Amino acid sequence: MSSFRKALKSRQRNHHERSQPGFRRTMGLLEKKKDYKLRADDYHKKQNTLAALRKKALEKNPDEFYFKMISSKLEDGVHVLKKTEEEVTEEQKKVMRTQDMRYVEMKRVAEAKKIERLKGELHLLDAENKQKNKHTFFVDSKKEVETFNLASHLGTDPKLVDRVYNRPTLQTLETKSIKGAVKPNIIKKLAKQRKHQYKILSQRIDREKKMFVISQKIQSRKDLHDKNKKVKVKKETPDRAAIYKFESKRKR
Repeated sequence: MSSFRKALKSRQRNHHERSQPGFRRTMGLLEKKKDYKLRADDYHKKQNTLAALRKKALEKNPDEFYFKMISSKLEDGVHVLKKTEEEVTEEQKKVMRTQDMRYVEMKRVAEAKKIERLKGELHLLDAENKQKNKHTFFVDSKKEVETFNLASHLGTDPKLVDRVYNRPTLQTLETKSIKGAVKPNIIKKLAKQRKHQYKILSQRIDREKKMFVISQKIQSRKDLHDKNKKVKVKKETPDRAAIYKFESKRKR
């Protein structure tokens, strides 16, 4: 049987595709049926797509609106979503994933107590960011305005006029002895220390604010598990948790 098959196989002729004739060799390879099929399918696919788009354009409603129209823009002919402001910073995400709300609230209260203690020590009399107070003096005539001398009016030394605290009068300076630092280098050192303390206070205030925002965001995410209907009133921002309005429900 095997010899018979071999005999039949030897008689079979191998099929060869017709090649490009010699006088048309400059035009490249001769297109076969499978090549034509691929080209025809691609052509018809494009024609069907164009027909569908043409139909969609004819049936388009001029008053059509959907919200993605205002949240996206065209870039090189492609619709791209507009970049929105980051609602949660990376630091907030890290704390919210790893820490519990009780821990965050405990740290915030500890920071608030330290802030109160520092405020009690410093009194915020010469803080850099503190709004400067105004002191208005009233006189009887324009001549007095021109000849007005602040140091003589306050009865203090001209060098002490710019101070907002510890500004003794000339009489006090003459009758009583000065207590505290007198040497310029010591005064300068104390001023530097006070400035450093104000910097620490500012950092603690910022940290306390961040902790407060994180605790609010954790609480808002817990409140979202409530089954009552809710509507978002304000979006979440890096400095504020999202605000929701819940449907009032009578408790039995």
